[in-house]
Amino acid sequence: MVFVCYPKCTTCLKARKWLEDNGIVFEERNIKDNNPSLEELKDWHKRSGLPLKKFFNTSGMLYRELNLKDRLPAMSEDEQYQLLASDGMLVKRPLLIGDSFVLAGFNEARWKAALGIK
Repeated sequence: MVFVCYPKCTTCLKARKWLEDNGIVFEERNIKDNNPSLEELKDWHKRSGLPLKKFFNTSGMLYRELNLKDRLPAMSEDEQYQLLASDGMLVKRPLLIGDSFVLAGFNEARWKAALGIK
């Protein structure tokens, strides 16, 4: 299982602690140092079942600086993937990637369900 995060993000810190507290073994990947590739993003998006917009870090400074709230609706899916692949700080985090799931953002109930934790 891969935990894609930004170490300075408080939500990522909370999610990492939750994984550790629940005895979940994972490989950590810093999204700023090791940005997801275009191919990874396409695969994760497909496997997540989420709309592509959910992969954007809508609360990030870069998202606001690039005025993506207004620009995204007019962009093609390929343009959105290219943008996400250009800078890890645009990508929603944390991401938890398992064999049979991809979770974007930390939601304890969804993470419990995906990991089979009661």
